[in-house]
Amino acid sequence: MRHVVVLAAATATIGLGTAIGLPRQVVASAPARSVQMLASAASRAWLHLGSRGPRFRALQERLIVLGYLPAGAADSVFGMRTWHAVVAFQGWQRLHRDGIVGTRTWSALASARRPRAWVRLARGIELDLQRQVLLVVVGGRTIRAVHVSTARPGYVTPRGRFRVYRRERLSWSAAYHLWMPYGLYFSGGYAIHGFSLVPAYPASHGCVRMPLSEAPFVYAVTPLRAPVVIR
Repeated sequence: MRHVVVLAAATATIGLGTAIGLPRQVVASAPARSVQMLASAASRAWLHLGSRGPRFRALQERLIVLGYLPAGAADSVFGMRTWHAVVAFQGWQRLHRDGIVGTRTWSALASARRPRAWVRLARGIELDLQRQVLLVVVGGRTIRAVHVSTARPGYVTPRGRFRVYRRERLSWSAAYHLWMPYGLYFSGGYAIHGFSLVPAYPASHGCVRMPLSEAPFVYAVTPLRAPVVIR
C-alpha cells in the first residue's frame, strides 16, 4: 500500500515538472526508478559527500522530482550541489540537517512531496527561517526549493512581506568587504545572494546566503518588484 501511495505522489509531480521545463522522460521515468530504489533494503545504505553509483543516482533523480535539484543534475556523484539539496530536503522535512542520507532521510524521501508554498505567489520568493529553505514560486507552485543560511545569533534576518527593490549581478558589501553575487535586495541593505559558504546552520550577518550553484537560477527568475515573503 505504501508503494502505491508513493507512486501516486510521484506521478502527481509530472504535470508540474513538464510545466517548468523538465524533460518529460526525466519527469515520467525518474519517480518510478527512484521509488523502486528507495523501497529496496539495499538502497538504505548511508550516502554522503563522495558517494557515487546507482543508489546515489536514484537519490538525485528523486531530489529532481521534488524540486531540490534542477533537471540534468543527476550525475551519480555526491558533490556540494547535491549536499545542499539534501540539506534543504532535511530542513523542509524537519530532520537533522547534516547532508547525510541515512535511514530517516531515505524513509522521508520515499513518501515526500514537493514543498508547498504557503502564500502561493504569482512569481516570487517565500522563505522559511526555521527550516532554512527558500522556495522559488511561480503560478502559486514551488518550482525550486533551495538551502539557505540566514542570520546567526546576535543578528536578524527580517520577517514580513517585502519586494525586490534592487538586483545586482555582482554586488559589493562595503560593510563586510566581500562580494555578494546575484544580489536581490528586499529591505534596507538586506539581500538574498550567492555565497561560497552556506553551512547547515544560520551563519550570516542578516542577509540570506544561497549556494553559488543555485544563485543564478534564483536571480534569473526573480524580477524587480517581485514579492519576498519571510516567515
